[in-house]
Amino acid sequence: MSETELSRTVRADTIGVDPKHVHVEAGEAERAALAKRFGLVALNRLEADVEVSRVGADIVARGRVRAAVEQSCVATGEPVPGEIDERFTVYFRQPPAAGGGEEEVELGEDEMDVIFCDAGMVDVGEAVAQTLALHLDPYPRAPGAEAALKAAGVKDEGEAGPFGALAALKDKLGK
Repeated sequence: MSETELSRTVRADTIGVDPKHVHVEAGEAERAALAKRFGLVALNRLEADVEVSRVGADIVARGRVRAAVEQSCVATGEPVPGEIDERFTVYFRQPPAAGGGEEEVELGEDEMDVIFCDAGMVDVGEAVAQTLALHLDPYPRAPGAEAALKAAGVKDEGEAGPFGALAALKDKLGK
């Protein structure tokens, strides 16, 4: 298993049907590396409490991730603070058998939160890092973002959509 910024591996042979508790708390260097990986201004706090257990052939990690992040505003570039407090469930599974390479694979809803791993180890830290990434705001905005976008000529939904075009036409016709 390759090393990640927040590696917290657990030997698979130590995981049974009874949940095993794993506390993950990222240190300063780990937070800095994750901030770089996810394009954050800063990752001020990252911790999680996770219960790991075996369910059939899968190893299941259920937990709660808590983080304090700073992202760049999409309009101004200013830091935008944010808090993340989310529950998650991740399944660790053996990789599927190698196919022909060109065949299309369709994932079901129950396969969306899967991390493929080798039979010997699961990386709970990487599951926490990926959960953090999934819950980041994709379009963080600082308080002055709307004004900056308007000044740059970016239209909002009402101005850019079909009703905005009709309103502009109405203004041109003077009605």
